[in-house]
Amino acid sequence: MTNTTHFGYETIPEEAKVRKVAEVFHSVAAKYDVMNDLMSAGLHRLWKAFTIAQAAVRPGFKVLDIAGGTGDLAKAFAKQAGLAGEVWLTDINESMLRVGRDRLLNKGLSTPTLLCDAEKLPFADNYFDRVSVAFGLRNMTHKDAALAEMRRVLKPGGKLLVLEFSKVWEPLKKPYDVYSFSVLPWLGKRIAGDADSYRYLAESIRMHPDQDRLKQMMQDAGLERVEYFNLTAGVAALHTGIKL
Repeated sequence: MTNTTHFGYETIPEEAKVRKVAEVFHSVAAKYDVMNDLMSAGLHRLWKAFTIAQAAVRPGFKVLDIAGGTGDLAKAFAKQAGLAGEVWLTDINESMLRVGRDRLLNKGLSTPTLLCDAEKLPFADNYFDRVSVAFGLRNMTHKDAALAEMRRVLKPGGKLLVLEFSKVWEPLKKPYDVYSFSVLPWLGKRIAGDADSYRYLAESIRMHPDQDRLKQMMQDAGLERVEYFNLTAGVAALHTGIKL
């Protein structure tokens, strides 16, 4: 019997999800940052800045940025970790990773980049001081397996940071739905030439676990002191957890 999963609101065979998600991000990679600024009115930069502050990366730290895309977090972490540190930019999508790698190089940051699957991380146990994933967890087929892998590669005392779209404050739900399912696909068509990918992104946010469910999933993966911070009335949330 074939296992199934969600691709937005569509139910598909598990083995098809990686390919379909890849198609989305191959399509949007070139316009990804422009669309992020338009979609969030620039708020994604504030959410990432908050995440970077919570990470508190220090010189010499080893940091893994998963689904790092165009490299916003990895760029900040690389500057903070310094020459004595080690910051890896990883993504499962080659188009996104190439954009991120080029952006880092243009900033004079020669950090290692690696194409890899978050559910099967090619790193040793207890290696990183920090692991981050921003707006990537919801696209993963087996989120529990990915979270377990993130915990595995953390050092004892290390911190996982998960920045993701989440459940918006209830009074804002109706206008947020109108924006997500009408305005976003329109912007996607006008700016990136791809309405369907942005319709999927809106659907994938609705299918993602809410704040309390994701907190429980992180605890189930073995992380301690898990907490979350609602950002912009829950449009996004940052979850953090420690490996003890």
